[in-house]
Amino acid sequence: MNELAPRSAVPLAYYLFAHLSLAGALLVLVVDPALPGTSFYHPRFVSLVHLLTIPWLTGSILGSLYIVAPLALRVPMPVRRVDWIAFGSFVFGTIGMVSHFWIGTYDGMAWSAALVLGAVLWVGVRVWRGLGSSPAPAAVGLHVRLAFVNIAAAVTLGILLGFDRTRGFLGVSPLAATFAHAHLAAVGWVAMMVVGLSYRLIPMILPSAMPLGRSLMLSAALLEAGLTVLVIALLAESGVAWIGAALILGGFGSFVRQIRLTVSRRMPRPPALPQRDWSTWQAHAAFLWLMIAAVLGMLLVLGLTGERRLEIMWVYGVTGLAGFLAQIVTGMQGRLVPLYAWYRAFDARGTPPSVGANSLPSARFAAPIFAAWALGVPLLAWGLPSGNAIVIRLAALSLFAGVTIGQVYLLWMLRRARGR
Repeated sequence: MNELAPRSAVPLAYYLFAHLSLAGALLVLVVDPALPGTSFYHPRFVSLVHLLTIPWLTGSILGSLYIVAPLALRVPMPVRRVDWIAFGSFVFGTIGMVSHFWIGTYDGMAWSAALVLGAVLWVGVRVWRGLGSSPAPAAVGLHVRLAFVNIAAAVTLGILLGFDRTRGFLGVSPLAATFAHAHLAAVGWVAMMVVGLSYRLIPMILPSAMPLGRSLMLSAALLEAGLTVLVIALLAESGVAWIGAALILGGFGSFVRQIRLTVSRRMPRPPALPQRDWSTWQAHAAFLWLMIAAVLGMLLVLGLTGERRLEIMWVYGVTGLAGFLAQIVTGMQGRLVPLYAWYRAFDARGTPPSVGANSLPSARFAAPIFAAWALGVPLLAWGLPSGNAIVIRLAALSLFAGVTIGQVYLLWMLRRARGR
């Protein structure tokens, strides 16, 4: 096994922590569906949201980079003791943040966030340095680098907001700053990383010819320019936020155009793959929710007023975070874990596994996961704005089932690759 083989247990550790965290958040909603109340700014609801944004989204990305960087970017990621220390810092920082949000002690939340930032920066520095000698297109590296810059800015702003809650030194609207923080993390970190890595992963998964050329940089430029305008407009509470939103939409449009060209250059499909790839369908569903979130976001920045505005803000948050970002992570795991399981089995056995990576995906697990998310996301988008406890509980139960089956599926693929 060479240095580009993802054989460490670090990705598995990040994935398991991500599944346990999101399942825990959903279980809280099952037990207490009235917890969010009528405000998404409720400290305990914010605590649950951070179990989605930090372990599920950020943790899954960090774990996936130990797989994607070697296989798709040709960036070596050998795991050392400090990588496990970084993972421990991430876990303890997340637990500290969530617990301090829950009890409303914001100084403790801010100090805990510094532990999370340390872990993110460690992985970021390793990937950043490796990209210098990577054969991947420069545009892919640009997306990845910008994503790490944005998450560092998002966490830093979050830390400042935590200290500001007890000291009041920022002089900006806490709600406006929270929206800026959320978009830095969601668009600047998760979406930017997903777009950049998709230029390498989607051709590998289909398979098809790799997209090349400087035109791939357009999505990074538009997303970053739009995010910059949007964040400044939110912090200044000016009326030009729609310009930033329009540029961000242009960035996603450029990405979709490139992917359509990639799909048109498909190669013969590996015969070992299941006839219906449910993980890829999950990614399709995620992009459908992205389009819905984009329309709702434009309505909000164009100055929609009245009592419907709060309801649309709820739906915008659900469609963007749960419908798009959380589902794209689910689909990503469904295609990365088979590769990871194969290399782990190779390392453990010393010989190639008898089961190929393309034979590991199973519709017995992937189809119920897809169905659980397909049911849970619209129910959550209905239940949270209306405060309907029954609908919220059903949504949380459905998503909890999807996340739980996903964890079992992950472990099953690892065991099957080893011949157990």
